[in-house]
Amino acid sequence: MNTSSIVAAQRRFFATHQTKSIAFRKNALNRFLAVVQKKEKAIYDALYLDLKKPPYETYLSEYFVVVKETKTMLRNIKWWSAPKRMPSSMLNFPSKDYLLPEPYGCTLHISPWNYPFQLSLNTLVGAVAAGNTVVLKPSEQAPHTATLLAEIIQEAFAPEHVTTVLGGAEVAQALLTERWDYIMYTGSTAIGKHIAKAAAEHLTPTTLELGGKSPCIVDGTTPLEITAKRMVWGKFLNCGQTCIAPDYALVQEKLIAPLTQLMVAEIQKAFGEQAENSNSYGRIINARHFKRLTNYLKDAQILHGGQSDEKSLFIAPTLLLDKTGDGPAMQEEIFGPIFPIIPFHSTEDVLPMLQRFEKPLACYVFSNNKKWVRQLAHQFSNGGMVVNDSIVQFVNDQLPFGGVGHSGMGSYHGRFSFDTFSHQKPIVKRGLWLDPFLRYAPYPKSFDGLKKWLSRL
Repeated sequence: MNTSSIVAAQRRFFATHQTKSIAFRKNALNRFLAVVQKKEKAIYDALYLDLKKPPYETYLSEYFVVVKETKTMLRNIKWWSAPKRMPSSMLNFPSKDYLLPEPYGCTLHISPWNYPFQLSLNTLVGAVAAGNTVVLKPSEQAPHTATLLAEIIQEAFAPEHVTTVLGGAEVAQALLTERWDYIMYTGSTAIGKHIAKAAAEHLTPTTLELGGKSPCIVDGTTPLEITAKRMVWGKFLNCGQTCIAPDYALVQEKLIAPLTQLMVAEIQKAFGEQAENSNSYGRIINARHFKRLTNYLKDAQILHGGQSDEKSLFIAPTLLLDKTGDGPAMQEEIFGPIFPIIPFHSTEDVLPMLQRFEKPLACYVFSNNKKWVRQLAHQFSNGGMVVNDSIVQFVNDQLPFGGVGHSGMGSYHGRFSFDTFSHQKPIVKRGLWLDPFLRYAPYPKSFDGLKKWLSRL
């Protein structure tokens, strides 16, 4: 694979300015949408082979998300791409001022394995809508989906416009040595730092969607039944392998027993007495992650679950009690179906407990105490906050999705994707019928009058 030739071909194509045509972008996205819809069954099959993901879950969390994002772009490209009139400055009178969205150029997208279809294609759709070219490097850890992505993209796009590069870490490294106009990465914080360093060599702007230990806080002021149901759904969707899944729960200490009992009931209602036989429960992506996760269970106080099978990469939905909050599962992002529950005495204890960790991608608060929720929203920095539910922020494309600090930089989804992959170029059109002498040399000895006038602006 010659990465330089791939980049060179896309640069030559971008230089023709074809991607700046609204008609070109819409035609490309319509072809893409048609191919995706034609291969719907193949998408379900690939994700089942890679993650044992149920087709129903694939439709909701992967296929539908991509189709909806593509249709959103098609509806809005024309007016999102139009120059936006901005207020003019008195200092430039007479003038007309605009913002003109223009594509960055050649973009690199490196995507993860946990939602390998939609996390690969959602950003790609935004970049194409904004007029860029795209090289997509999907995760080799979801090989069936990666191969299918390559087939879809090859059928929908010309390679000089959008193409796929398959391979492992060495391929990603080769791609990162090239000069890009924008890099989009979704994955771990550790790799995100490496991406940022590579981008810095060429001053390339990046969006990094990472992760972290997203807390779920329960203070007891909400009905425990619906609280338990929404916690279980958010945590064990995709077998816990979701970047915005609740990573751990902080629970008012007197509620741990009744809440745990209700969570167990919800787990059994969702996946049955034996989750390994459920058609609604997936598997761990590979043996390396399986071993990492099962190590968390050694010497842990297991409240429910804990069963595992290395051959099938099965780990049961598991609840742990961690009285001190410093057990093995609390040392890094879990990214699996293990849910540590940590007690707290009063809401005053919560913020110091949260601040032990880097800023997470999400924060979930189950509380009807509006004053405390408002205080937490202002004092605890995170990528996004949901009150009385979990992970639902992802489905609203009217909200930006992204992290802060170690959980990432930049955001996307809907209009925010278009803006992420567009440079907002300011344009000032000056009139010629008035040309104030004040700015020109030779300068006067005294400029008190000028200072007095400018101070009023």
